[in-house]
Amino acid sequence: MTSQRIPLDRLLEGLRSHVDATAELVSCDRLSGGANQETYRVETKCSGATRMFAVRRSVGGQSKPAMPGYPGLRAEARLMTAARAAGVPEPEVYWIFDDADGIGEGFVMQWLEGETLGKRIAQAEHLAGARQRLAFECGEILARIHSIDVDASGLRDLLHAIPPDAYLEQTYARYRAFDSPQPMIDYTHRWLRERLPSRPQLRLVHNDFRNGNLMVAPDGVVAVLDWELAHIGDPMRDLGWICTNSWRFGRSELPVGGFGTYDDLFRGYESVSKEPVDRDRVKFWEVFGSFWWAVGCLEMANAYRSGIDPGIERAAIGRRSSECQIDCVNLIIPGPVEILSPSEAKTTGDLPSAIEILEATTRFLREEVMSATKGRTAFLARVAGNALDIVRREAAVGDRHRAEQRERLRAILGHDGDLETLTRELAERLRDGALALDHPGLAAHLRQTVANQVAIDQPRYSGLKTAIGV
Repeated sequence: MTSQRIPLDRLLEGLRSHVDATAELVSCDRLSGGANQETYRVETKCSGATRMFAVRRSVGGQSKPAMPGYPGLRAEARLMTAARAAGVPEPEVYWIFDDADGIGEGFVMQWLEGETLGKRIAQAEHLAGARQRLAFECGEILARIHSIDVDASGLRDLLHAIPPDAYLEQTYARYRAFDSPQPMIDYTHRWLRERLPSRPQLRLVHNDFRNGNLMVAPDGVVAVLDWELAHIGDPMRDLGWICTNSWRFGRSELPVGGFGTYDDLFRGYESVSKEPVDRDRVKFWEVFGSFWWAVGCLEMANAYRSGIDPGIERAAIGRRSSECQIDCVNLIIPGPVEILSPSEAKTTGDLPSAIEILEATTRFLREEVMSATKGRTAFLARVAGNALDIVRREAAVGDRHRAEQRERLRAILGHDGDLETLTRELAERLRDGALALDHPGLAAHLRQTVANQVAIDQPRYSGLKTAIGV
């Protein structure tokens, strides 16, 4: 099948066969697109009444080989069905496409209403009541997910089994392949490797259970979304991931998704599982979450540099690795940091300085381009403005930041060299174990380096505020 459009005649025929023989199609609107799937809102008349459905389909309807670790849309539908049967809030799946349907890989499910944007879930006034119980409810839901029998449900053959040691080393191997030494990532890998969970019982893991992948209404969770990373692994991975600072949307004081506490999450989990939560394992996976996303951001940078996706968005996300690294700092080597103050911009006679040109260009993007465009163009204009802010901040403090890194590295490694060479050597010594994690000056160097990099990349990031005690 080569068509990029969903075949409406085939869709209607299937709705009549699998859902309601009286169905009449009113509209079929594509809501969003991504690298791997499409989402549609379908409105019908069934027995004279309006009825809504959601369709998830592979891009263009193609049954492409699954990306590594991705179980595929048919498996996603099976996962949602099993979760719904276990008491997890999920839409009902009505129809899973097969090859004879001529639509591609995908499925039709119940249409549900609710908020899915993480920042709104964490901050919107109309969800204030839901937030009071939301962390506890998330704990209950996760316990139900982890209780699903993967053999009885037929899921075992559809999913990869990934024990903690394999997950850690797979992630680290991806980072090493980029050849972009980030010593804090190497340090965190060592810390995690020394604290690997000891033979946890492997169960069904959602693997992306977080604020932003939940649909929430004023009375609580309506649905758990995006099962595309599900696997069989350590269930504490899910509890650690929802606590990762990247998914708190600025509300770092509330570790569970920016809306709740550890205690509420764990009480909810224990109330259903009847098993005590291993808090050390949850912390391991919370650290792993920031480690994993730090590598994921570098993967975006690699996609930009390789030419796979030369757009501004990939390049900008690459600079967010420092945010995840400061979260690792805060979790495993907290301590004092000093943020460099920007130097005064130098002028060149009557000509505008480079900093002034950057500021003018940024204003143009934000005040003129964004107001004159919409959709993705306006979004990318905002991204470009933010990227120029990074360039401006780096111009103000970058030379001092690099010089101080070099001086600290000379003291740690015991010899001179350029910054790139010394940084690479530090990473290699951490990788081969030649340098102890408690080596004098190492933790302070990593804290200072990462904190000042975040101050350049995103000074408003909540993890930086935590690091400097604001």
